[in-house]
Amino acid sequence: MWSEVPTVVILFKSTASEQGVRYLADEESTKISIETWLKVGLVSSLFLSVIVISIVSWDKTTVLSPYNNAADEYSMQQLTEMRNVVEASDYSIANTMSTPMLVNDWNDPHRTMLIIAGPEKPFDAAEASALHDFVTKKGGKVILAASSTNAQLVASEFGVKYFDAPVYDDQRFYEVEDDLGVLQPADYRRLWSAASVSENISEMGDERLIPCSQANIAIAQVENCRMPVLFHRPTAIQVLDEQSDSDREISILAAASTSARVAKFPDNIDSDQNPTLGEGMTGLIIRIDYPVSDVLDRKPNNDYGEIDVTGSIVFVSDHSVLANHLWDADLAEENGYLQCTSPAYVENGHNCWDTDPDGLSAAQGDTTWNGNSQYFSALMYDMMEFDNQELSTTITRSPSEFYIVFDESRHVSSALTSPFTEAMGAIVLLTSDVVLKWLIILNLFALLAIAIMVVPEKENWRHVFDLTRFRERPSKLDPSQYQLRTREALLSKVRQFNDLTRDEFMRKSPAEIMQMVRDPRLVELISSTRSYSNEELREIIPQIRRWGN
Repeated sequence: MWSEVPTVVILFKSTASEQGVRYLADEESTKISIETWLKVGLVSSLFLSVIVISIVSWDKTTVLSPYNNAADEYSMQQLTEMRNVVEASDYSIANTMSTPMLVNDWNDPHRTMLIIAGPEKPFDAAEASALHDFVTKKGGKVILAASSTNAQLVASEFGVKYFDAPVYDDQRFYEVEDDLGVLQPADYRRLWSAASVSENISEMGDERLIPCSQANIAIAQVENCRMPVLFHRPTAIQVLDEQSDSDREISILAAASTSARVAKFPDNIDSDQNPTLGEGMTGLIIRIDYPVSDVLDRKPNNDYGEIDVTGSIVFVSDHSVLANHLWDADLAEENGYLQCTSPAYVENGHNCWDTDPDGLSAAQGDTTWNGNSQYFSALMYDMMEFDNQELSTTITRSPSEFYIVFDESRHVSSALTSPFTEAMGAIVLLTSDVVLKWLIILNLFALLAIAIMVVPEKENWRHVFDLTRFRERPSKLDPSQYQLRTREALLSKVRQFNDLTRDEFMRKSPAEIMQMVRDPRLVELISSTRSYSNEELREIIPQIRRWGN
């Protein structure tokens, strides 16, 4: 078969005029170059991506964002008030729009807190693993507030389970009035809890009855007291002992009552399929702390060295605890959230946080709910490294040296911003994961190699059989043309060896050409009309290669 015949690659040097004629012929014979197809494909894919993402996101509204100041129906669901409070506390504020996989590349992760409120998109395994490393290896801080299983992959990394159903608690719910002051029907999904900042409530003694005073909060002494926290429609979260890591401290900071049920079947709340998790086990806020060593930072002598820090993550069973309508007490009052002083609690026959046996004692302090901002501000301060004696005081006395990062990547974006955020997420994904990073680098090298191959050579020397122009030979050669092409290759080499142009060579007589060749077997190939077999051609081709050397 002809496929076994070695390829003949012949070099020739051409004049400038001949080169121009050849390039013109090449351009005329070329249809569409690979470069053009690549450009068309890139532009088309970008255009289609923008159109498709915009169509999908057209009717979506961004909620739970700290940067949405619009006064619309979603304003109460935003985190604007939360951002205002932490800015007023002089924290350095930032946001991430791409993916949590970036967290381990941040500067000073042990002084950085990531706040993920209401993830509307589920995390993938790589993102969950990155957050676990951020907390357990870098000493980072995370508050993850969600009422759905979108947070489950992250929770599973820490041995925590999110239940995909709301908690019904007929013992610990708060009352709400409408705009006209009319008491709304009781809703067992609107829960309150007396929450600790750092202590496990099941291990607290009589100090669990003490409400944190404003003076204690101001000087960050909130270890032996609790504060009321209101939830909108929380699910339940629970620590799974069989998945627990070693060398960590688990604290259930807030929980529903013992009789609370996970309402998987809300139409029949007393169904046995609605589990009761047990005393203190229907968690609402869970904190897990990890000791982390050998973190680099400024020490009290202002030299950089290794210090010990604490990596912390707090799981909250409801994203609404951080939203405007519960974060700010004035906004909550405007929306009809009632304090324990309201007679509605007595009239409806259930306890408030200052009358429940496991609540707060009004005799030991002020039990007024001042908005969830009071509790979570104290929690954020306690999670940071302000009390770390190994850190330089120039850092610990300045909140601006600590960072609060709002995760905007988990929210549904508007139609105008969605293409940009999705593109940013894809870029960060490709450059943050080690395997994918090398994959994109190899693809760039491949594109560079293609670009090098399709660029025309600028020197006079070039290949007659240009292997890079693989698109110009769509079908196999006609076997009847093998002998003719071999003869033409020999004549081309003879012409180039004698430094003749095509016109000069065409004017030579057959006798003159045979005189130039001299080799009897090659002369026979040129002059004879007989048909050569494939085996004979394979024997002649090496002889053509050696001719003239």
